[in-house]
Amino acid sequence: MRILHTSDWHLGRSFHRVSLLAAQREFIDHLVTTVRERRIDAVVVAGDIYDRAVPPLAAVELFDDALHRLADLGVPTVMISGNHDSARRLGVGAGLIDRAGIHLRTDPAGCATPVVLSDDCGEVAFYGLPYLEPGLVREELGASAAGHTAVLGAAMDRVRADLATRPSGTRSVVLAHAFVTGGAVSDSERDITVGGVASVPAEVFDGVDYAALGHLHGCQTITERVRYSGSPLAYSFSETAHRKSMWVVELGAAGEAPSCERVECPVPRPLARIRGRIEELLADPDLDRHEEAWIEATLTDAVRPHEPMARLARRFPHVLTLVFDPERPPEDPLASYAQRLRGRSDRQIAEDFVAHVRGGRGPDEAERALLGDALETVRSEAHEGVVPGEENGAGATTAGAVTAGVTAGATAGEAAR
Repeated sequence: MRILHTSDWHLGRSFHRVSLLAAQREFIDHLVTTVRERRIDAVVVAGDIYDRAVPPLAAVELFDDALHRLADLGVPTVMISGNHDSARRLGVGAGLIDRAGIHLRTDPAGCATPVVLSDDCGEVAFYGLPYLEPGLVREELGASAAGHTAVLGAAMDRVRADLATRPSGTRSVVLAHAFVTGGAVSDSERDITVGGVASVPAEVFDGVDYAALGHLHGCQTITERVRYSGSPLAYSFSETAHRKSMWVVELGAAGEAPSCERVECPVPRPLARIRGRIEELLADPDLDRHEEAWIEATLTDAVRPHEPMARLARRFPHVLTLVFDPERPPEDPLASYAQRLRGRSDRQIAEDFVAHVRGGRGPDEAERALLGDALETVRSEAHEGVVPGEENGAGATTAGAVTAGVTAGATAGEAAR
């Protein structure tokens, strides 16, 4: 069986305020062409179909067009929701769409109910594990703890239990949206840290023939059976060195390792990061190759130049972002704020802020718990598609309400001030 593995479309996303809708439409064209020309037997999309829980109309229309074109090809497609998607919104109409061969898996309760396809070697069971927000699904899955490893492990236990009931020789493919240990991250992936631990071991997928992963935007191989396809387009300058692609996965008979081939995706415009003093950047002939690229320019001038963006745009008309990083000795107290924050989680930054405004006295255990609860609620409700200010039923709290509660409370109010 020949499977096309893709993920992280992020329909509706822009790149530093530049619309990517035309590039995303070109990718869908490329996807459909690949399915037809490569004689693909099944397509799997491992989450983050949309960029946000409530996508713009143009993104919904593009997704609708993709579904119709895939259905017209008669090639079964299995999709899961990611951490950027609203699982409930994406899953509306899933039962009806299922009849057209488009199988949307957005409900954690259905993770052990596969889509079963057949080829000359027998059956292949496709299990869709939507993004599992630990705080929302722990009880439903009967997980022993609230972390990512526990809830994904509980879901995989259900998968393996179902697989054990199927005929001998049944092969299996799992779609999952998670951060697996060993994967390389980029700046455009939303943080899914819970309790300081976001990653899960690759061993959680033991027992299946292929794990088609989504979430990380770089195409990469964790093991021969566990792979990320990555996003089809670059969504941050941290992805400048990425080769955007999809995997064509050949599943042979039971027990055989899958054969995988990368298929390159169209590049709407190359990315480049350039760094130096402005006069050097404007004169360096080695930068000629970047004149048509989207540019992130970092200026190292000791004094901010006059009208730097306008001057750079005369040579690099597609410069999108400007960073100032003056050359200073390491001991200089004016080291950039961004450098001080690099590598720190949202929770660490919040705790540091409390310590800063209170003259070095950081939050106590109760205050740390309060901050942690607020951050977890914000992430959970973003995943559920809760819009701040919306009514969500009696007793429901929105991220905005939790944030207001934190800032209004006696201790957290002091921190906010």
